[in-house]
Amino acid sequence: MKSLSLSLRLLLTVCLFALVVAAQDATPSPTATPAASPAASPLPSPHVDGMLGHLELDDVVELHIENLEKWAETHDVNKLVPYINGRAIRGNYPDELHLERGRVIFHLRITPESKDAWIDLLGEPTKAARPVSLSAGLENGSAFDTIHGKDNTVPLTVISPVYGVVSLLIVLVTLFLLLWLARKTNIIREPGPPPVSGKRRPYNLGRAQMAFWFFLIYASYVTIWLITDTLDTITPSLLALMGISAGTALGEALIDDGKETAKTNQLRDLTAEKQALDQTVTQLQSQVDGINAIEQPTVTDQANRDAINRQLIAGRTRLGQIQQQLFTLSADSGPMVSQGFLRDILSDGSGYSFHRFQIFAWTIVLGIIFVSSVYNSLTMPEFSPTLLGLMGLSAGTYIGFKFPEQK
Repeated sequence: MKSLSLSLRLLLTVCLFALVVAAQDATPSPTATPAASPAASPLPSPHVDGMLGHLELDDVVELHIENLEKWAETHDVNKLVPYINGRAIRGNYPDELHLERGRVIFHLRITPESKDAWIDLLGEPTKAARPVSLSAGLENGSAFDTIHGKDNTVPLTVISPVYGVVSLLIVLVTLFLLLWLARKTNIIREPGPPPVSGKRRPYNLGRAQMAFWFFLIYASYVTIWLITDTLDTITPSLLALMGISAGTALGEALIDDGKETAKTNQLRDLTAEKQALDQTVTQLQSQVDGINAIEQPTVTDQANRDAINRQLIAGRTRLGQIQQQLFTLSADSGPMVSQGFLRDILSDGSGYSFHRFQIFAWTIVLGIIFVSSVYNSLTMPEFSPTLLGLMGLSAGTYIGFKFPEQK
């Protein structure tokens, strides 16, 4: 009986143990929660915190950019360009890169893509330098944060002080020399010797126009080179304009020379004829006096005297005509004395002329447009064919009126 009871207990214990194990297997084990990974921190943004060098066109400038090496891992650092006053200087990629030290070196120069930006930065110069903000960034992106913002600008050199002073002296000396020659010589006056001692001949419109365009283009060329370091700035329309100006002066000179030649030949012929007539009249008068000295002239002597008297009267009449023509030619040819610059170039022997005023007015208008274009956009203007045609028409009208024009 005791053995049976012990066996039952042992069986019950085994069953209870089996139930406990089964219950543990049926109970879902708690899912292990993975450890939360820390949130990915954003990469630090590049920041321009320094500059070395001189901010000037065709010069080298070095920027120090903080966090550049990390940023370069996900971006094309070779496409960095300078940003000046918020404008991307496109095409001005780095000449040197030192990522480990955050150094980027740019050679500032004008590229076809950055021409407009440089014109905005350098155009309308009032001083040798102007304050600007400076940064860098991707060409088609935005500028990095920078220490050189609006509150901490850097000077952008518009005109190099040394070259500026030298160029200014050259232009001023050229202007002074041109004005001195214009006042003291015939460089823009009518050709020929001085009509009166201490006086000067009148100013010539065609030559004055040539001098005007020469100095305007000369000074503008030097100014554009000084600021942009560009040499090829003469446009085809300027060559056409200079050709019109030179053609006007040349045509005027040829017409005036033809008039002077014809007048000189006429004066020479009249003078030679007068000298011959003077000699003939003297001889005829001697013959008449000889016949009159005869106490009893024959009929033949009287007939000869009458014939000689008729020749003498005709000779004296012709002499009077020649003297009148010589007086008229002498009055027309001089004395040509300057009456002042504006009066000389706007008037001829008949007074003020509209065809002269027309070419003068158009020259002044185109000159103002020319100076404005150079100052604002640092480029020589490109005049339209219509405008050049108008200038050529004015010049042609002036040349046409030169033929009957009195000097």
